[in-house]
Amino acid sequence: MPRYEYRCRECGDDFELSRPMAEASAPASCPYGHDDTVKLLSTVSVGGAAPAPAGGAGGGGAGGGCCGGGCCG
Repeated sequence: MPRYEYRCRECGDDFELSRPMAEASAPASCPYGHDDTVKLLSTVSVGGAAPAPAGGAGGGGAGGGCCGGGCCG
């Protein structure tokens, strides 16, 4: 179940709720009972490494390089 972040406008507390996606835009009360809350825009960070492009950095391959080949030396 996805987790959504909220901020209470009344007390300034940030909190998270796990709820179904169908309820993502439903109002949420803060843990202290205040109803004036706003859903925060969450960012997702995905770790890992991408494989290096063929020909390595700087091009050298067909159409490679940072600008389509030719200008990067």
